[in-house]
Amino acid sequence: MRAPRFISIAVRKPDHRILIKSQPYVGFLVRYPWLKRPVFRGVVVLLESMVQGVQALSHSATVASEAEGGEELSTWAIIVSIGSAIALGLGLFVALPHVLTVLMTSSYVTAQSPLFHLLDGLMKMLILVAYVYAIALMKDIHRVFQYHGAEHKSIHAFEAGEELIVENARKHTKLHPRCGTAFLLFLVLISILVFSFVFPVLKLTELSTVPFLNHVLMVAVKIVLMLPVAGLSYELIKYSASHMDKPAFRALIYPGLLLQRLTTREPDDEQLEVALASLRQVLALEKQEHAEVAAADSEVEISRLAEISAVSAAVAEFPEN
Repeated sequence: MRAPRFISIAVRKPDHRILIKSQPYVGFLVRYPWLKRPVFRGVVVLLESMVQGVQALSHSATVASEAEGGEELSTWAIIVSIGSAIALGLGLFVALPHVLTVLMTSSYVTAQSPLFHLLDGLMKMLILVAYVYAIALMKDIHRVFQYHGAEHKSIHAFEAGEELIVENARKHTKLHPRCGTAFLLFLVLISILVFSFVFPVLKLTELSTVPFLNHVLMVAVKIVLMLPVAGLSYELIKYSASHMDKPAFRALIYPGLLLQRLTTREPDDEQLEVALASLRQVLALEKQEHAEVAAADSEVEISRLAEISAVSAAVAEFPEN
């Protein structure tokens, strides 16, 4: 769980106790305020979230395998992991859909047509759904998706102003409008609109007289354009999620919620307890009168959630950037 100034990671140990690791957090948006500009901030948040996600999974795996003497990933290993993930993502969701669309439409639809980019987007969506469905069949990923559901339920309880206990979190939905899964859907939809406009208008479909090279260059341009597309997606999902009281924005978010049914699973009470422990701890750190004294990393081990004192906190106390 991440708050404005701290991050807390809770892990269920093999002996069933919960280890909570906390550390100060100063995001790039705080260090470099000029990055808070719309579109820029979305790219920054995305990259930071990837780094923190890999670090959290590494820590979790290390704690789970502590009996075998597991070690957390080094900085270079994290960089390689993130680089590999980005390369795989660009290959699967940018290059492959383009190639498949070319093979399907080469005789009657050119890249100048919006239909080409619509089909390209549909290919992206089909590959995304198939990929998520396939990895969800893996036992370890299934558990990750359960913890994803536990995270959402805990956040819903916090946003509802309820006491952060298992009974309150359990009743909430495992779907959340600001989830990264919904972000992926927005990414696909906005890429269709951007590519349909940019490529014909700027004549980016005629970069070479050699057909193969031309499509390679087009894929390269798409990869570069994914950064502003990601920024626009962030702005749209952020704005939509804050206007869920309006039917139009609920309808806009709904497909993303459907996609979340693939990336979340119903958690058990032990998993909810882990999510709530992390949330309680990070809120406790944020609410310290002199939070700056907690400048170093810290670890707390508990046997049950009640060992972390409940903190009175409200969403309004933590404004978003």
